[in-house]
Amino acid sequence: MTQTVEMPIWFFSLILLFAVVTFASHFLFPSVRWFFRRRMERVVKRVNERLERPIEPFKLARRYDMIQRLIYDPDVSQAIADHARRNGVPENVAFEQARKYAREIVPSFSATAYFGFAIRIARGLSNALYRVRLGYHDDAGLSALDKDATVVFVMNHRSNMDYVLVTYLAAERSALAYAVGEWARVWPLSRLIKAMGAYFIRRKSRGDLYRRVLARYVHLATQAGVTQAMFPEGGLSLDGKLAPPKLGLLKYITDGYEEEGREILFVPVALNYDRVLEDRILMAADAAGTRRFRARISVVAGFFVKQLWLRLSGRFHRFGYAAVSFGPAVSLRAHVKTHGAPDAESLAKELMEQIAEIVPVVPVPLLASVMQDRESIAKADLAGLMQAELDRMKSAHVHMPRGEISYTAEIALKHLSERKILRSEGERIVVDEAQRFALRYYANSIAHLKT
Repeated sequence: MTQTVEMPIWFFSLILLFAVVTFASHFLFPSVRWFFRRRMERVVKRVNERLERPIEPFKLARRYDMIQRLIYDPDVSQAIADHARRNGVPENVAFEQARKYAREIVPSFSATAYFGFAIRIARGLSNALYRVRLGYHDDAGLSALDKDATVVFVMNHRSNMDYVLVTYLAAERSALAYAVGEWARVWPLSRLIKAMGAYFIRRKSRGDLYRRVLARYVHLATQAGVTQAMFPEGGLSLDGKLAPPKLGLLKYITDGYEEEGREILFVPVALNYDRVLEDRILMAADAAGTRRFRARISVVAGFFVKQLWLRLSGRFHRFGYAAVSFGPAVSLRAHVKTHGAPDAESLAKELMEQIAEIVPVVPVPLLASVMQDRESIAKADLAGLMQAELDRMKSAHVHMPRGEISYTAEIALKHLSERKILRSEGERIVVDEAQRFALRYYANSIAHLKT
């Protein structure tokens, strides 16, 4: 028992490593997890005191538990059996595939990450880049929404800044769970996005097993009251117009509707910008007839380095106005009473119509609408032509800086001139013919408002 045993250093190191890991897994890790869990519970309690819609227990469940709940769901189990039979593979292989999908979809929400720094980053970035304005909104109506209902914000998709703006503006109401595309699966961005409660979706997946796993997750989250945000257009607008809705997630929600279950309220949200950060990339994709975005990391990095240099040298100017409007909620229960059953197609059409009605009119799109079919105009006529354009938009929600059309015209002209889309020649404003497509892109965002 007391004899000396000799062994190689590498073997001793290996034994020591196993001992440390065993000690940590049995004694240290549980204590650490308990410490952070208690800390998170205290953070959530403080946050819920100021939120209109408290964070749902569903979002606070451990990610491992949610994955297990999802893959052992009866509908998913049936989908696994169907997949195994259809593809001639063992059920355990199909089960592991479903587990992989579940791990990919299920987020790992962190209240500390969301309310600790994500909201601050969203607020700081939004106000650093734009003059943020809240357009049409029924604040009393939004505050009066049934606290037990599931709220789904349904938005048009102009820019990746949409996520940031709406997260910032909805910060006092609730924590939003976004459905994000495959662009966000890049590490380490994916970890941050999952911590904010977003869930990934494969927009091009055609596998029935994947769709069934995703559908069940959406159904479970909806029935648990998780506040969600989605883009029915399915992607960024390439030409500036509102795109026809894709049913996708909306159909998952309506298919899972239960008459005796929780009420579901859809809140239309419309965004518009004086400058869309990705506008050149989107316009190039539209001209090429493809959704392949040729945005090299060097180009993106160069853009941000340039903006940083402008800020440090005192020459940085914000990219104009960004406005967001919130429309009245649409009840799924009322929709079912009208149509007899959930109809995703008619609901999507109704929601897109409501979004279209509340798209904010900001200076640059208004001036672009005036100039898109003209070669030049006299500077003295600019304000009058912009007012005439507004008169054709009877129901538009207009953001007019200082409430003056002349100042609005001055601001819009400044932004378009800096980007060399318009230029001044004496007392006239002239369109750069090579940039006319840019005018159409911005004018398209409000073209549907004209009567």
